[in-house]
Amino acid sequence: MSYQHLIAEVHNQQRTLTAIVEQDDRTAYFYIWPNDLFRSQYAVRGCWLRNLLPAPQQEDRAAMEQGIAPLLSAEYCRTLEAEPPLDPAGLQVMWEPSDDGAALWYNGQLLAVIPGWSLYQDKQVSFSAGCLRKNRLTAPLGSASTNHYYALAEQHRHFWRDWHDGHLWDLVQHELLHCYQTQFGESVKYYAIDQGSWPPMAISQHWHRGVWYFLTLGMSIRPMPQVDYLYEELAPQYRRVELAMAVDGDVMTEANAVQMASALAEFAHLPWSRLSWVGEGHTLASEVAPVGFESFLLANGLAADKAQFKLPKRDGDRVNLLWSTPVTEAERQFAQAEENGGQQLLSLLLADGNSHIFRPRQQVVDAEA
Repeated sequence: MSYQHLIAEVHNQQRTLTAIVEQDDRTAYFYIWPNDLFRSQYAVRGCWLRNLLPAPQQEDRAAMEQGIAPLLSAEYCRTLEAEPPLDPAGLQVMWEPSDDGAALWYNGQLLAVIPGWSLYQDKQVSFSAGCLRKNRLTAPLGSASTNHYYALAEQHRHFWRDWHDGHLWDLVQHELLHCYQTQFGESVKYYAIDQGSWPPMAISQHWHRGVWYFLTLGMSIRPMPQVDYLYEELAPQYRRVELAMAVDGDVMTEANAVQMASALAEFAHLPWSRLSWVGEGHTLASEVAPVGFESFLLANGLAADKAQFKLPKRDGDRVNLLWSTPVTEAERQFAQAEENGGQQLLSLLLADGNSHIFRPRQQVVDAEA
């Protein structure tokens, strides 16, 4: 039996997934493996790269039955002859900014793409430069003019190159701080929440008209996982966010408000650490919710129209600002009971006179809900 040898291994930013290239004396393949936490939730995704033996005329069923990576049959191959083995030194894996898909480059040429959205459905989806026709192992990579995912891979390569240069954070930081300070005055405190790793993220604290405001900077640098799969062509409207929290200064001291707002530091990492996303009407549990509350509801709609403002676009995408407000256990259960439960909870909160600014309030659902 022929055994595949690992010739490349690259984790994504959050180490939730690992991209690997395996090669034996027959074939070379590109894979994305979920880590142990996600292995029961998501399947391994694979992409045929090349045959190292002459392409067979028929499907390589014998290899499949033996659990060996199969050769791709001749009708799908750009090259019928045996190709040379891949040199590990020439391989470069580039993860999508959303952290759930990856492209494989070889000596500066794009070799394969496994798109991030493919993680969330059952069918294998990948694109290989060595493929001529779609088949069960992969599909043609084509060119930037014929394949959207080829063009995206090139965009992502430029994205990482630009961030490697180290100047983009200053621009992002300046844009967001200017936007926040226009609304809430000068930043009185600034907290780094990126734990020293990419992407840079922070929370800016403001004191404005008797209210403590806390707003994140940097979440919107990268799109969130899953959104491209769920929203398809509408994804640019939903895949980037920043989070915010407002606390009445008559209700909490600054120290208590800061402790409550520390929930934002945890929430800012969740989409990528959980391979998930956050949006309007979502609820997130937190140990720093104030006494009597258990979670936070995220919603732009918590703020009245006159209190809403637009954030700068990021890479052409809209950036949504989601206000975070504490909710009780019964309210969280109500929000999660139905698909639009979060929106219904938001409507109840607004109808009861509540807003994005946290103040003591009565529960707006029955305790049995």
